[in-house]
Amino acid sequence: MAGRGAGNGRNSNGGGRRGSYQDGPPPRRRSPSRSGGTRPRQGRGFFGTLFYWGAVMVLWMGVFGVGVFIWVASDLPDPEALWKKTDRPSITYVDIRGQVVDRRGAPDSPPIDLKSLPSYVPQAVLAIEDRKFYRHWGFDFEGLARAFYVNARAGRVVQGGSTLTQQLAKNLFLSSEQSLKRKAQELLLSVWLESRFTKDEILALYLARVYFGSGAYGIDEAARRYFDKTPQNLTISEAALLAGLLKAPSRFNPVSSAQRASDRATVVLDVMEAQNVITKAQRLQAVSQPLRFVPTSRGGGAAYFLDWIAEDVGSIVGEPEEDIIVETTLDLAAQLNAETALAQELGQNGKAMRMGQGALVAFAGDGGVRAMVGGRNYQESEFNRVTDAKRQPGSAFKPFVYLAAMERGETPYSVRVDAPIKVGEWAPQNYDGKFRGAMPLISAFARSINTVAVGLGEEVGRDSVIRAARRLGIRSRLDPQPTLALGTEVLTPLELTAAYVPFANGGMAVTPYGFKRIRTRSGKILWERTPPAPRRAIEDGPLRNMNLMLAQVVSAGTARTAQLSDRPVGGKTGTTSDYADAWFIGFTGGYVAGVWVGNDDFTVKTNRVTGGSAPARIWRAFMVPTMKGVAPRGFALPLAPAPDPNALAEPTDENVETLPVDPMDMPAGGDGAPVPVSQTPEAQPSAPTPARTAPETRSLDEIVKDVQARPAEASGPPR
Repeated sequence: MAGRGAGNGRNSNGGGRRGSYQDGPPPRRRSPSRSGGTRPRQGRGFFGTLFYWGAVMVLWMGVFGVGVFIWVASDLPDPEALWKKTDRPSITYVDIRGQVVDRRGAPDSPPIDLKSLPSYVPQAVLAIEDRKFYRHWGFDFEGLARAFYVNARAGRVVQGGSTLTQQLAKNLFLSSEQSLKRKAQELLLSVWLESRFTKDEILALYLARVYFGSGAYGIDEAARRYFDKTPQNLTISEAALLAGLLKAPSRFNPVSSAQRASDRATVVLDVMEAQNVITKAQRLQAVSQPLRFVPTSRGGGAAYFLDWIAEDVGSIVGEPEEDIIVETTLDLAAQLNAETALAQELGQNGKAMRMGQGALVAFAGDGGVRAMVGGRNYQESEFNRVTDAKRQPGSAFKPFVYLAAMERGETPYSVRVDAPIKVGEWAPQNYDGKFRGAMPLISAFARSINTVAVGLGEEVGRDSVIRAARRLGIRSRLDPQPTLALGTEVLTPLELTAAYVPFANGGMAVTPYGFKRIRTRSGKILWERTPPAPRRAIEDGPLRNMNLMLAQVVSAGTARTAQLSDRPVGGKTGTTSDYADAWFIGFTGGYVAGVWVGNDDFTVKTNRVTGGSAPARIWRAFMVPTMKGVAPRGFALPLAPAPDPNALAEPTDENVETLPVDPMDMPAGGDGAPVPVSQTPEAQPSAPTPARTAPETRSLDEIVKDVQARPAEASGPPR
C-alpha cells in the first residue's frame, strides 16, 4: 500500500507529473541558457518543411507512376516475342497473271537497303513525317505537347504527335486504336526500338512496312503500284508524292484524287527545299514534271470481289501461321475495264436517267469470275449488288422459256401468233400495246414479245421452264405462276449471269468460283480447287437454236447497241415493270458478262431506261478493251442453219431481218418490259397469209386452252 501511495503522490522534487520512473532514469533537466533564461523550442524551418512535403510528393508520384506503368504494361505485347514472330501473317491476292490485286493483313517485308535508294527518297519521308528523327530518342516532347494542346482544344484526338519510331511501333505491335493507354504503350515500345536498333535500321524497317494506300505496303510495292518502277528509280517528284500519301493514303490517292495528291506532293517539295534536302532548282523542276500513274482498281483492289471470297478463304486456311498467297480467278485488267465502264455511264447519264446504282460481273467459260463490280462506289456502300441484290430480271429470264421450247422440238422458225391472251385474270401486253400477228420464234425473241413468251411458257409448262432454269444454275425460288415467263421472280446478277455461261461454253453447267489455289510464299500448296465433274445442261441441238436466237437479239433486235465490230455476240436484254430494273447479259468467245442498273430503293424508278440502252452500252464499253488483242472466236457450237424461206409462213409483221435500225429508236420498253395486269378482253387475231408449206399456226388462246386441258405435268428435280 505504501508503495502504491508513493507511486501516486508527488515526487521529492515537488514536480506535478504523474507516473513512475521505475523503467528508466529520470529525465535530465534542461540546462539553463547562458543568458539565464530557457532556450525556445525550434521547428523544422522553411527548408525542412519544403523537403518533407517534396519527399511526400515524390513518394506519391512514384506510387502513381508505378500504378500507371502497371496499367499501361498490363496488356503490353512482348516486343521480343513479336519481333521474332514479326507481324500476323498476311494474305496476298493475285490475279490470273500473278499481279497483286490486294493484300489484307499485316505484311512481312524485309527491311529496305537505304544505301540502294536515292537520298531524296527517305529524306522526303523524313521531311514531312519526322524532321527531328535523327535527334530524338523515340518520342518528341515538343510534338507531344503540341498534339496535346490541339486535341484539348478540339475535345477529341485529331493529331497524334507521333514520331516515325512511334509509327513503326504502332505498325509492328499495336492496333490503330486512339486512346491514352495505347499512346503510352506506343511510347514505351518506341523506347525499346530505339534501344535495340540504329536510326538507319528503324528508318529502313519503316519504309518496308508503312502503308501507302491501294493495297501497297512498303516503298518497294508502292513504287511498283503507282509508277511501275522500283524505288531505286523514283524521281524527286515521285518520291514527294509517295511521302505525301502517308498522312492519309485514301484521301491523297493519286488515281482517284490526282489534283489533291499533286497539291500534297508540292507541300512535301516545299518542305524538302526549306530543309535543304533539295535545291530550289530541283524543286521547280519537280513541280513542273508531269506525273504518270499506273491505274489501280477504283474498288480498293476489287474490294467487292475480295469481300465475296474472303469468307471462303478464311474457312479454308483458318489462322495461317505464315504469309499466304491466294490465286484468284480475277483478271485485273478486266476488273479495271469493268469499273471504268460502269463509272463512266453512271457518271454521265446516271442523274438524268435516274440510275443511282449499277453492277457488273464477268465469267470465263468454266465459271471463274473475271471481274466483279458490286456498286458505283465501295467507299460509299459496301453492299455487293452482284452477289446480294435480289432483282427482277424481266425479259432476261426468257431464254429459259425458249430453251424449254427448243427441248420440246420447236425451232427458231416455228411460228406463233402475237395476239391478246389471258391466263386466268391476267392479260399480258407488249411494250407498246400492239400485236403483230404470226411470226417466227426467232423474231419474237429478238423483239422480246411478251405475249409469245407467256404463251410459249404455258405451252411447254411452267415446270419445264423452271427445270431448264435449274439445270443452268438458277437456285433462287421460282414460283410456277403465269408471270414466270416475264421474269417477275427475283434473282441476283451473279446467278443470272452464271446461268448464261452454258450458252457460251458448249452447254456445260458451271458453279461460280473466285479462287483456284492457296499457297505459302515458299510455294507450298495449302489448298487447290478440284474441278467438278462435267455436267451437261443443254444438248447440242437446243443449244444451236438458242445461240442463233441470242445472236439475233444483238445483230437485229433489242441489243444492237452491244454489237462488237470484230466478233459475234449473243445476249438478251431485260427491263422490268415501271423501269425499276434494266439488264443486259451477253457473251462472246466464251466470255460472259451481265450488267444491271437501277436503284437500291425499289420505289425509285429509272427514267425509262431499258436493257438495250445503258446496260448494253456498259457491256460494250467493258468488252471492247477487254477483248482487245484476243483473237475473235465463234460460238462453242456452229449456229443452226436457216431453213428454206419457202418453208416458212409469211408473217403478218416484219421479218427478223427487217427490225428497227436501232433499239434506241424503238419506243421505251422495247425489250419487252412487263406491264401491269390488263383487263383487255380476249380477241382472235386475223389468220395469217397461207404459204406453200406453212406449219400449223394457232392463236395463243388456243394453245393455252390446249395446255390447260392436258394432265398436270410431273415436276422433277433438275437434270
